[in-house]
Amino acid sequence: MPASRHTRMILAIICLSYFMVILDNSIIFTGLPRIEAAMHFTPTGLTWVQDAYTLVFGGLLLLGARSGDIVGRRRMFIIGLVLFALASLLVGLAPYTWWLIAARAFQGIGAAILAPSSLSLLTASFAEGRERAKAVAAYSAVAGIGASAGLVVGGVLADLISWRAGFFLNVPIGVTMVFAARRFIGETERRQGRFDLVGALCATLGMTALVFGIVDAAEAGWTAPSTVIAISLGVVLLAALVINEARVEQPIMPLRLFADRRRTGAYLVRMLYLGAMIGFFFFTSQYLQGVLGFSPLAAGIAFLPMSAVNFAVAVLVNRVIGRFGAVPVLIAGVAATLAGMAWLSRAGAGSDYLLEVALPMVLIGAGQGLAFAPMTSAGLAGVSPADAGAASGLINTFHQLGSALGLAVLAAIGSAAVPAGTGGSAALVNRVHAALTGSSVLLVIALALVIGLIATRPGRPYAAGMHSEPRPRREYTGVSVE
Repeated sequence: MPASRHTRMILAIICLSYFMVILDNSIIFTGLPRIEAAMHFTPTGLTWVQDAYTLVFGGLLLLGARSGDIVGRRRMFIIGLVLFALASLLVGLAPYTWWLIAARAFQGIGAAILAPSSLSLLTASFAEGRERAKAVAAYSAVAGIGASAGLVVGGVLADLISWRAGFFLNVPIGVTMVFAARRFIGETERRQGRFDLVGALCATLGMTALVFGIVDAAEAGWTAPSTVIAISLGVVLLAALVINEARVEQPIMPLRLFADRRRTGAYLVRMLYLGAMIGFFFFTSQYLQGVLGFSPLAAGIAFLPMSAVNFAVAVLVNRVIGRFGAVPVLIAGVAATLAGMAWLSRAGAGSDYLLEVALPMVLIGAGQGLAFAPMTSAGLAGVSPADAGAASGLINTFHQLGSALGLAVLAAIGSAAVPAGTGGSAALVNRVHAALTGSSVLLVIALALVIGLIATRPGRPYAAGMHSEPRPRREYTGVSVE
């Protein structure tokens, strides 16, 4: 794509559209207790309101990224906006549980097209170096801030209007972004190629089967035939995905992207980190309302300590990375998130909000603000222009599949911690404690992978381009690795 005079407008369109996707991924959390009561979901069944979206989102991301390379990234970006806005309308109108879950899955299709197209347009619109670094930092800040803001917005709307209101908001935003994209964003060069439908189906159905098996285990048990069959089918389909990608002429997930140890580490860390964070959002929202007695509005506002700190740190993170280096900042971010999560997991029925909820949230918000930018840049480092779409798709794929798989695992852990016959707030306290402890374990593993795969390399203290020594007068160059 040729350089554009409207780079600020392009960045605004990309970030606002991606913000809508991320916002929608979390806006439903503060409305979960009301959705559960109104539509008669079980505690584990309620996870499908989120997982139907994230599974389809994550499973089709690679195909969405590939589509942008072949059809044109701006064209797919606009198609994604239209589908996402339409699906949001259907979610808001849902009268039945099956309609809600199906509409959330349809929404995932739009997001799977929109998210990788956003990141690909960003890399195509900004030259590598300082300009792209600033754009990536803004994009990464949107990922963290959107998740936090969604909880606040969702709480306000659920309390004052309805949990459905947040989804109706996407319709005018989506329409506005479609017209803006047509006006300010130029089309990218198309590449000849084929769609790897087999790979896309194996990824989506494999992860869906795996998550279904884990969720089913929470109710039917790990030895139940339905659980064993679902998990086995998931493993077989994911193995078939790897085999297919190794043989197909034009894969949606080029295995060469995993040849770089640092990039592989970035993908795995992102998956674990988002698995932990989805547990934080999902269970903390229920804890605030079901145990501490907060209204949806109060629960949304209760997340402000995290949102405010996250925003402040995300704004400054580019300077911090330029001063200390990307890897130390990533380590500090994951470590701070871990400390906050472990602290929050100790909250109980009589906990004080300020000392045992708000202060841990400050640590989690600071950690998230520090972690996302270097995590994203490590996943794009050293990628050739031909693989830009696939690499950006992988980043978002591991982001969403980490959320879906993490929520399934943590929901199963939470259900297993509830003694038989226990109900009400006592059961919820046990469920939240176990789930957030599980989130802490995921973060411990993520931190170990940052140190073992991203920070170190044989013969060198840090991965290429991510220096161990402070760099006081040099700005962070984001995607550039050398």
